[in-house]
Amino acid sequence: MTEPVSRRSALRLLGGAITVVAAVTGGSSAHARADSRVEELIARLTLDEKSSLLHGATDPEPLGQAGYVPGVPRLGIPPLRLADGPAGVRVTKHATALPAPVLLASAFDPDLARRYGGVIGHEGRALGQDVLLSPMVNLIRTPYAGRNFETFSEDPLLTADLVAAEIEGIQAEGLVATVKHYAVNNQEKDRMSIDVRVDEQTLNELELRGFEAAVAARAGAVMGAYNKVNGTFACEHEELLTGALRARWGFDGWVMTDWDAAHSTGAALEAGLDMEMPNGRYFGTALRTAVRDGSVSERHVDRSVRRILTVMDRFGLLDESRPARPGRDAKAGAAVALEVAKAGATLLRNAAGALPLTGKDSIAVIGPTGKLPFVSGGGSAHVVPTRADSPLDTITARADGKVTYTLGEDLYGKRIPTAALNPALDSEGEGVDAGKTWTYDGTLTVAAADEWTFVVHYSGAPDARPRISLDGTDLFPLKPGWTEWSAGGLVSAAPDGLHVRRATVRLTAGAHRLRITAKGGGAGQLFRLRHTTGATRKRDLAAAVRAARAARQVVLFAHEDATEGQDRTTLALPGHQDRLIEAVTAANPRTTVVLNTSSATAMPWLERTGAVLQMYYPGQEGAAATAAVLFGDCDPGGRLTQSFPVDDAHHPVAGDPRRYPGVDGTEEYSEGIHAGYRWYDQQGVRPLFAFGHGLSYTVFDYDDPDARWHEQGLDVSFTVHNTGARDGIAVPQVYVGPSPDLRLDQAVRVLAGYRRLALKVGEERRVTVRVAARTLSSWDAERHRWVLGSGRRTVWVGASAEDLRLRTGVSVTR
Repeated sequence: MTEPVSRRSALRLLGGAITVVAAVTGGSSAHARADSRVEELIARLTLDEKSSLLHGATDPEPLGQAGYVPGVPRLGIPPLRLADGPAGVRVTKHATALPAPVLLASAFDPDLARRYGGVIGHEGRALGQDVLLSPMVNLIRTPYAGRNFETFSEDPLLTADLVAAEIEGIQAEGLVATVKHYAVNNQEKDRMSIDVRVDEQTLNELELRGFEAAVAARAGAVMGAYNKVNGTFACEHEELLTGALRARWGFDGWVMTDWDAAHSTGAALEAGLDMEMPNGRYFGTALRTAVRDGSVSERHVDRSVRRILTVMDRFGLLDESRPARPGRDAKAGAAVALEVAKAGATLLRNAAGALPLTGKDSIAVIGPTGKLPFVSGGGSAHVVPTRADSPLDTITARADGKVTYTLGEDLYGKRIPTAALNPALDSEGEGVDAGKTWTYDGTLTVAAADEWTFVVHYSGAPDARPRISLDGTDLFPLKPGWTEWSAGGLVSAAPDGLHVRRATVRLTAGAHRLRITAKGGGAGQLFRLRHTTGATRKRDLAAAVRAARAARQVVLFAHEDATEGQDRTTLALPGHQDRLIEAVTAANPRTTVVLNTSSATAMPWLERTGAVLQMYYPGQEGAAATAAVLFGDCDPGGRLTQSFPVDDAHHPVAGDPRRYPGVDGTEEYSEGIHAGYRWYDQQGVRPLFAFGHGLSYTVFDYDDPDARWHEQGLDVSFTVHNTGARDGIAVPQVYVGPSPDLRLDQAVRVLAGYRRLALKVGEERRVTVRVAARTLSSWDAERHRWVLGSGRRTVWVGASAEDLRLRTGVSVTR
């Protein structure tokens, strides 16, 4: 493992020692008092009160959070408020919008993850919350998954390190952390019902490792997933909820459902589920009735209540020992957000020293997210930021030369020409008063056949959106399920805050009947109807090309807007961005493409670019971080935590619908333990960019490897030397090959450890990375336990899973 992880392990051992000392000196009496306090409360609670603690309810004083569990005032049990928050606290008030977790993970720095968690923990308490519904620890299995930006990596070791550190940071501030989604919730497509078929070895070696690390970090809660696991819904899966979670790992917190993920009363409770969210369909009246008629034992109810109260007591909620809620420290939060965004910025390509930019060159900034900050992804990860600067403004402030801006790709549409509408309509802003209905029935006349994208902006809720039909077809029908309510973080909202939806149709020349019905509802509604066409796109593209030719350097911002509730359908950039990049790079090869994307992206234009900088969703300080990296004020410190495929046909789930998205409601993890970079190694397929890849503005040499096995694990030592002309960040990675003694499926190599190093020009440092015995072990499904992989093991040290620079060997003994 890495040094920060081994330190954490040491601290856990130290914590055990402290517990022993406390027992001798009277500390055990405090635990006894806490246990007694919980048991006394359970004895005094009525069945109705017990049940009320096991499910969500409506908050009488809502703060915009995701969930609420009422307390029991007569016994001094306070309510719980539960907020989303993978990248900051999601409530109606302002909070620090941190970079997406995948960008945090790119820093390969558990200590930074701990501080990231500390910001969320502090702000969660400051904003009136008690429980954070984060972090997410599901592995990146498919590049299409809509929530890849919310999690960390395709690798289980890196994921485990980071989730444990973040949880420690969150809970050190007094906020209960909830690790999610337990388990194998690795896609959004059919997430409510898909049955994931996964073998025991794969489940334990890959997906469960992060959850086990979260339990070791003493996460207060676990959120069960929507999907089934080997035929049983995760929220009533006894082997997961009781066998692995509690019997093997010693989890002492509570398990809640994802929102509306409960499917039963008695079966779920007995399997180990403790809390239903956000309501009480199964754990409310149904549970009380089941207890009273004897079909469910009240001891199972008491067990769940005990788990919840025990965590509440641990966090000082039952005896008023918890410190007063702090005030928000927006300045401190912003500082961490900026540090994370710079640390995770990943330079994928830098041909002929295209970066860093020189301040005196003229620069053309192109792309909508070059002017409009792309702060966060959509769904439960979206945060209302304190502030967010425009990348254009930060680049302009940093540059000494001329900076111009061109749209390139129109996200929000242009005004529909007045002459095209009969009768006349001001489509740029129609206001409908509360309680009123506004209608339009007219014609839209198109001069020439073209592809039209209609863009509606509106102020109401999705189900109150203006109804707009063209030639009898509803352009913006309400989407099923949560899709409407979990829209993206950029393209679904206009710069002025109005909601946005799009519909693309091919129109023939001539007149088309346009009908609009808009209702004011209780608060009134404002809406506008815009458009883009092939003709408007052609003009935007031409303007971008002219700007590129006129400038010495181009910084082109490209985007992809992911969200909870839906997966991507392709690795290609959305809209017409690929064509834009091809045209701009043809006009000016000194083009840097900045990617604000959720996950892996196909890059058919890669070789024509000067540089490519992966910034994911960089949070409220993303503009400042992007400018700092572009101009070389800091070294790009990030490395990929997932493999980037060349295209849609060359990745672990490509070409097999049984692997993704599933067939007839069932999905098979038939790649087994060979997920992510392991699959590329096994299949001999080269990715576009390998796991761990990321360039620096300087050069590092690796030398003198040594590997030694001892009782505590494997120590891998090597020397890293900054031989370049700038200070920089190196992230050397240690990989270990298979054991010759195990007759189990093993990967060609696995990440065994890593170290983040800041080295000055000419600096040389000797590094030792500790590899834990667990990393050298495989799960034996016949014996249902870990088995150490003994024998001669190959050890590599490199800059990525593909760029392996040193090799040695070591004998591992049992």
